[in-house]
Amino acid sequence: MRRVVVIGNGGGGKSTLSRRLGSQLACTCVEIDAVLWQPGWKLTPVEAYEAEHARLISEQRWIIDGLGRRESIPQRLSRATDIVLVDMPLWMHFWLTAERQIQWATGNLEHPPAGIAKMPRTEALFRTIWEVDKTWMPEIRSLAAMEEERGKRVFRLAAVSELEHFALPA
Repeated sequence: MRRVVVIGNGGGGKSTLSRRLGSQLACTCVEIDAVLWQPGWKLTPVEAYEAEHARLISEQRWIIDGLGRRESIPQRLSRATDIVLVDMPLWMHFWLTAERQIQWATGNLEHPPAGIAKMPRTEALFRTIWEVDKTWMPEIRSLAAMEEERGKRVFRLAAVSELEHFALPA
């Protein structure tokens, strides 16, 4: 059974890639942000998030994309069979996030993050992307490397072109 984690900083195209991989594998995708966030960008209580995260990763077949709570990442990576690390330069995450914000503001965004209708503030998104790049991504890279040493397949995508053409090998 395949259990795929698609992880990386915000605005990097993880959910779009996950939906495409879900079609490729005929597998349900879970956007972890939809578990983390409630309407109005209110955080789900820790206990509720942890319970749902544990339930999701206990399944035999899934694709889970996004960051979620930082402390849940090691459990998710440990349970995965494949890890797709979207690790593009910081400026590219800013660029793609700005494009998404424009689509959202003009009513042309097909899949809003976490399925939430209210557009988040661009300043807050950029601050989060900066903080994740500086504080979360080194740990995520290290965790992915450890899982690769344990025999898991880890795919590192460092450019939009790689993201657009990526398909999981059998």
